[in-house]
Amino acid sequence: MEENELAAIVVDTCYQLHVKYGPGLLESVYEELVYFELRRLNLNVRRQVEIPLVHDKLTLEVSFRADLIIENILLVELKSVEKLSGVHFKQTLTYLKLTKLRLGLLINFNEILIKDGIKRVVNKL
Repeated sequence: MEENELAAIVVDTCYQLHVKYGPGLLESVYEELVYFELRRLNLNVRRQVEIPLVHDKLTLEVSFRADLIIENILLVELKSVEKLSGVHFKQTLTYLKLTKLRLGLLINFNEILIKDGIKRVVNKL
């Protein structure tokens, strides 16, 4: 399965959860629900993945944590905020660069329509 196919599955999963629960829950709750549903589809999903930062001879083992990495090819950052800001996009792009992944989804569940909260972030795709 390639990035765009996985992204479609994640988007559909988030849509279904948003229809059922709507906006307003904590980010950690959405993360748990998305993780559960994707695992139920027999996908390889890792949560709170530690992303090291290597600078010259210095390695910071736990510099960042990605919310979800699916099948080792798709990074998903989940939010439950009033509005996505530029820093959220930059954070997701930085995670993509550090993991050398090409596609990320930045998903804000705190929207009336979930489609307004789903953004693709690409790294050399």
